[in-house]
Amino acid sequence: MLPMQTRLKEWREKRGLSLRKLGELSGVHYVSLIKLEAGRLDPQLSTLLKLCRALDITLNQLVGEPRGKGGRSHGTNAKG
Repeated sequence: MLPMQTRLKEWREKRGLSLRKLGELSGVHYVSLIKLEAGRLDPQLSTLLKLCRALDITLNQLVGEPRGKGGRSHGTNAKG
């Protein structure tokens, strides 16, 4: 699975957006976007949601599938 930073850059480029334009659309400063794409900044959930709205994608498309997808939920032991 690709790291979030790589997916962010791919989605931004797919939408034809510069870092500055994505910053304008999302309300996230373009310097923060540079750091995010370089893997030098760990974003808060609110930042990720702003980026998702600006890119018109879901959070899952940006950060990836949670581990254990398709498996049993943790903490349950339900029988059939």
